[in-house]
Amino acid sequence: MGEAAQSSPGELVCVTGANGFLASCLVKCLLERGYYVRATVRDLGNADKVSHLLRLPGASERLELREADLLTEGSFDDVVRGCRRVFHTASPVTAFTVDPEVLEMIAPAVNGTLNVLKSCAKSPSVRRVVLTSSTSAIRFMPEMPSNSVLDDTSWSSEDFCRKYKMWYYLAKTVAERKAWEFAEKNNLDLVTVLPSFVVGPVLPKNLSSTALDVLGLLKGTVCDVKKFSIYPRMGYVHVEDVALAHILVMEAPGARGRYICSSTVMDNDKLGELLAMRYPQFNVPTKFPESYKSKYYTLDTSKLEKLGLKFRSVEDMFDDCLENFYHRGLFSLTDTLY
Repeated sequence: MGEAAQSSPGELVCVTGANGFLASCLVKCLLERGYYVRATVRDLGNADKVSHLLRLPGASERLELREADLLTEGSFDDVVRGCRRVFHTASPVTAFTVDPEVLEMIAPAVNGTLNVLKSCAKSPSVRRVVLTSSTSAIRFMPEMPSNSVLDDTSWSSEDFCRKYKMWYYLAKTVAERKAWEFAEKNNLDLVTVLPSFVVGPVLPKNLSSTALDVLGLLKGTVCDVKKFSIYPRMGYVHVEDVALAHILVMEAPGARGRYICSSTVMDNDKLGELLAMRYPQFNVPTKFPESYKSKYYTLDTSKLEKLGLKFRSVEDMFDDCLENFYHRGLFSLTDTLY
């Protein structure tokens, strides 16, 4: 596969796992820019999963939904045929499970990604694949120096993730590494986007895992702030910025490698203080117990900034998330004034 040609509105692109939090926003943004979108879901008959996609502006003219199973090899052969670009956002793993088993987490993440890439490699129409990875694939390592700047050369330690039973983060790391190995062996034009903790309005009927985390943070109870206690320092990014990042690396012919996608990186105690001041009507905690001491680090997002992405502030992303909660009836009007 040669260098990707300039993409342009009117092209047919594919989005996997289109009913997800990020993917739904990506489909919305692609339609707004004039692209034709072929999007996959696991069950077309599940109205709760697809109805919000069908209501998007431009969907009746330029959105085609297909059913596909990530874990079935060949399931995406027909789906990607005729598409110029493919966004693989779907992942069968979640951040927390009741009894996480390594093979049950890792194998689906790797095999699902490889199944999509195999279909893309077989299709002569596909010029570029954009894979959604995560900053989880770069920020967990045993000997991270203080004041580290993590960039596109950084990788999480698989042994470290196993030691602390971070199965989701291990899965994201292994899946991205395997994707790069496959792309290099098969001359596939692959670009990866690594978002941090994604915040913002949720389009699907059901809240995303990160939206539930934000909801729990506003409630302020111990069980609801689990993620913020386990990982005491994180980057945050607006979901619409992540969607735009995917489109920018798709449209730029010279885009190469990994693109870290994050706004502010901050200690969660500082996040709690900011949110407690901004939303005094909620019981936002300002101190979190730490499972392990996180080193101070920042994320190098210069590659995306050079493509023109200007990240929204933490305040903006949480304001938009809260407004979405209000429209869902999760808070009263007086609770959502800020």
